[in-house]
Amino acid sequence: MKTITVLGATGSVGTSTLDLIERSPDAFRVVALTANSDVERLASAALRTRARRAVVADEARLPALRDALAGSGIEAAGGDAAVAEAAAMGADVTVAAIVGCAGLRPAMAAVEQGGTLALANKEALVSAGDVMNAAVQRSGATLLPVDSEHSAIFQCLDARLAGRVSRIVLTASGGPFRDRPLEDMRAITPAQAVAHPNWSMGAKISVDSATMMNKGLELIEAYHLFPVASEQIEIVVHRQSVIHSMVEYVDGSVLAQLGTPDMRTPIAYALAWPDRMATPGERLDLVRVGRLDFEAPDQERFPALRLAREALEAGGARPAILNAANEVAVDAFLKGRVGYLEIAAIVADTLERFDPLAPSSLDAVLDVDREARALAEERVKDRVA
Repeated sequence: MKTITVLGATGSVGTSTLDLIERSPDAFRVVALTANSDVERLASAALRTRARRAVVADEARLPALRDALAGSGIEAAGGDAAVAEAAAMGADVTVAAIVGCAGLRPAMAAVEQGGTLALANKEALVSAGDVMNAAVQRSGATLLPVDSEHSAIFQCLDARLAGRVSRIVLTASGGPFRDRPLEDMRAITPAQAVAHPNWSMGAKISVDSATMMNKGLELIEAYHLFPVASEQIEIVVHRQSVIHSMVEYVDGSVLAQLGTPDMRTPIAYALAWPDRMATPGERLDLVRVGRLDFEAPDQERFPALRLAREALEAGGARPAILNAANEVAVDAFLKGRVGYLEIAAIVADTLERFDPLAPSSLDAVLDVDREARALAEERVKDRVA
C-alpha cells in the first residue's frame, strides 16, 4: 500500500486522481488532501478516502472545513503555510495538481522530503526548472510527469539509451480555433475558448490550449524533464489526440504512446509506477478512429509558441516571466477585461519590459513572478482603459 497526498484535490487532475484512488482502496492510503477554497468538495473527498488531514488554502474557509469534518477525526488546517506542511508530510507519492505559481512552494516542500512527486503543475518546471531539478538532485526525490504528453515521452524514452534519442515530438490538438479564420479570432469569447474539442480540463488550461501557450509551456517543461537540447523538441498538431507524444532514436525508430484522451491514464501511470494499474477509461479503437492526421502549427495563429521557445532559448528568468504574464492575461480574458488576441500581446509586452538576472532560489523565482505579474497587470489596465 502506498501513502499518497493530493495537492489541489478539487481541481480537474485532483478529482481524476481521487477517482483512481477510490477505485483501488487497498492500494492507497491518503495522507493529506488540499484545496484552494472549495470546502464542500474537499471535506467530502477527505471523508470518503479517510484522509489524515485536509487543508484549505483560503484560511477564511477553515472554520467551515472544521465544521464539515467535525467528529471524523480528520485534522483540518488552513493557509498557504499549511498547504506546504501537508506536502511535507512524507507521503510515498505526492500529486502536485495546484494550478499556477501557488503550487511552487508545496511542490518544493514535497521534493525536499525525497519521495515521489507526480507533477501536474507545469509552473514548477517552467518557472523554476533549474531550482527544482537542483532540489531533486539534493534530496534524491523521484519526479514523474502527469501531463499526458510528458507521460507519453517518459513511457517511450529508454533511460538506458537516453544518449541515443535524436528527437522528441510533442503532439497538440490545436485547440478549438485551429481552423478559425484569423480575422474572426478577435471576437472569441471565454466560453468558446474553454470548450476544448478533445479534453476535459479546467478553464485556465483550456484557454492555454486554445492559444497553444499550453504547448509552449510543455516545451519548456520537457526540456527540464528529459536529457535533450531545446532544438531536439518539436511540436506537431495532431487533431485526434490519440498519439500523446513520440520519441525518435538515432536509428530512425519512432516510439509513440497512444490512448484515448483521458487524464486518468497518465495519472494512473504515475501513481502505480514502476507498475501499472487498471483504469476505467474508454479503450482505444483504431478502426473507429480511422485516421491520424498531423500538421505543423501555424505560427501566425499561435504566437505563444514563438514566445515560449524564445523564452526557453534565452533561459534565466525568461520562462518565469512568460508564465506569470500569461497567467495574468488569461485571468483578465476569462473575466472579460481583455480580448483573446491580447493574451499573447500582454505576454510579449511584459517580456520586453522586464529582464532580471536568472533566479537561483525559489524565493528569487517568486520575486520575478510577482514583478512580472505587476507589469502584466499594468498592461491589462492600459487595454481596459
